[in-house]
Amino acid sequence: QVQLVESGGGLVQPGGSLRLSCAASGFPFSNYSMSWFRQAPGKGLEWVSRIYGDGSTRYADSVKGLFTVSRDNAKNTLFLQMDSLKPDNTAVYYCTRDRGVTQDVSTYWTNDYWGQGTQVTVSS
Repeated sequence: QVQLVESGGGLVQPGGSLRLSCAASGFPFSNYSMSWFRQAPGKGLEWVSRIYGDGSTRYADSVKGLFTVSRDNAKNTLFLQMDSLKPDNTAVYYCTRDRGVTQDVSTYWTNDYWGQGTQVTVSS
């Protein structure tokens, strides 16, 4: 039974930092790419970052140089380190398991399992 449980959210002042965690179970964690998504108030889901099983990473342009995704395969845990936080980073952050479908030279990503989310609020 696949389970993803986020933690680490909370209230932080602008310019501060938070580290989100996602505890994964029920599947061979190291074999899967994982992504973080977020949903700000009144907005749709936005992809934030991806980390592949080999540790390589991808980031949305809006968070490059500010957020860092990592994973501890021995502990089946995914992380998102968020630095220099701004009010527009306020959102519910979701941990997801990726599914990639390759057609010709392109890979299309979907997400087959989601956690419940953790609230991040950036406010003075």
